[in-house]
Amino acid sequence: MHGDEERVVTAYADWLQRNGWTVIREAGFVDVLAERGPEKLYAEAKGRTASIGLDVDTLYGQLLRRMKDPTTGARYAVVVPTAALQAALRVPSWVRDRLHIDVYEVDDTGAVHPHG
Repeated sequence: MHGDEERVVTAYADWLQRNGWTVIREAGFVDVLAERGPEKLYAEAKGRTASIGLDVDTLYGQLLRRMKDPTTGARYAVVVPTAALQAALRVPSWVRDRLHIDVYEVDDTGAVHPHG
């Protein structure tokens, strides 16, 4: 992990910890694995890139391929910088809902914003 992706992952992991999650970075097959009680959250992140739309599509593909937890407490997350938010939201909300995928934006100040 390098550059802006590192910034995005660090901000997101810190935000999760402040909200009561136990966080493991680069946990086997995902950038972030977080647990809070019975809840599990698996997250893939991207930073700013030259081909952000294509890279966000790749991120979704990686996340889908790596879904290995069929339990009802499992959720998945796409974590992107503000510059990639519109690309991340191109996947319709009804699809994200069915797959238990949430979208999180990390802005230029490092603040994290959940998006439904």
